[in-house]
Amino acid sequence: MRETHRIQPTLTEPWLDLPHAKELKAISDLLDQHPILGALVAQDISRGKSKRTGGLTGEQVLRMMIVKQMNTFSYDELTFHVADSRTYRAFCKIGLMDRAPKRSTLAENIKLLNASTLKEIHHIILGAAGEAGVERGRKVRIDSTVSETNIHPPSDSWLLFDCIRVLTRLMDALKKLGVPIEFSRRLRRAKRRWIAISRARSKRQRRKLYRNLVNATEEVFAAASTAAEIARSHEAGSFEDAMRVQALIGELDHYLPLTVRVLDQTRRRVFDNERVPASEKLVSIFEEHTDIIVKAPRDTQFGHKVTLTGGASSMVLDCMISQGNPADSSLAATMIERQIDIFGRPPLKASFDGGYASKDNLQSIKAMGVRDAVFHKKRGLDELDMAKSHWVFKQMKNFRAGIEGCISFLKRIFGLTRCTWRSAASFESYVWASIVSFNLLVMARHLIE
Repeated sequence: MRETHRIQPTLTEPWLDLPHAKELKAISDLLDQHPILGALVAQDISRGKSKRTGGLTGEQVLRMMIVKQMNTFSYDELTFHVADSRTYRAFCKIGLMDRAPKRSTLAENIKLLNASTLKEIHHIILGAAGEAGVERGRKVRIDSTVSETNIHPPSDSWLLFDCIRVLTRLMDALKKLGVPIEFSRRLRRAKRRWIAISRARSKRQRRKLYRNLVNATEEVFAAASTAAEIARSHEAGSFEDAMRVQALIGELDHYLPLTVRVLDQTRRRVFDNERVPASEKLVSIFEEHTDIIVKAPRDTQFGHKVTLTGGASSMVLDCMISQGNPADSSLAATMIERQIDIFGRPPLKASFDGGYASKDNLQSIKAMGVRDAVFHKKRGLDELDMAKSHWVFKQMKNFRAGIEGCISFLKRIFGLTRCTWRSAASFESYVWASIVSFNLLVMARHLIE
């Protein structure tokens, strides 16, 4: 049975007398005071099918996740620094003579963390912050940002090429396992057309190239559909081969409908001159959950809208990942309702970015018990309707600016700019992993002062 935490690691070195080491020691002491955190992580990683536990406890996996997010390390970099750094070894409770975990062990264990578990850890940390007098949630500031998914800049030609490339790879794999399929390879042709489209100088030339690329995609799609049917009735020679064939069929069943969507949106946009709504567009066949977020006429991002609530301590009190691109004004009351759910009471003061401002939002937020609800832009609202005095209005308006610094810190240091974990569930886990690590560092700095 996997341990939740390590009570006494083998011989460890003392903490260094350096600022970052002091921060890590403060975080370590905080985690030691709440062993339930390691138990929660242990439940997640115990559900994994992998045998690569590496002898890691739930607490160690949490600590290594914190080190990774705090430095935006890749798994290769995390493997090196955990093995090489005396401070990180002490923080992760790896003894002086213990072998550091391998890259595969770290990757498989950290990726098993669920967003729901990280949210629960987040709430426990907020409770600890309240007990320590660091954060009580009485004064909040709310703003949104975009965290991008790990995709290349989308274009119809690139998506068509991706479809051909992936379907061809899966059919090649089926053929190697003995499935009797035959198909014409269109990969080289597709790559040439994709490059030619990116260099085309006229719309007429581009349409002609697109026609050729669409025809190639349709051929590969038809061949892949036939291959999936043949593979379903194929009898593999061994149990292992049968399992591999079933896995490949599952992948084909996943990518074939996505190919249909890419073909449809290409025909509508290129041949029918139709403006395809953002809600109907597919911008990646690998991260199909990706939303198109337009924050300015020329500023388009691909990922998800993340709305953050920050406190007076600079800790992040709440995070909501939206589907689609909802207007900020539709989220203001929701974020206050979530604060009531978290703390059991509304905040006394709340400050919002200008995009959240509306008369209805002001009335709704005041009705929930918020005494001062200040929007960065008035949009026809009177200062004394939002706050009890002009001085309070100015103070809350200045206070709101602090959330910009928190968002910048999250993006620069904790990797919130781009999520490198694949799938919608992993995207949510990644965001919460960044927030948990951020909050622990902010709280540690308050405790050190």
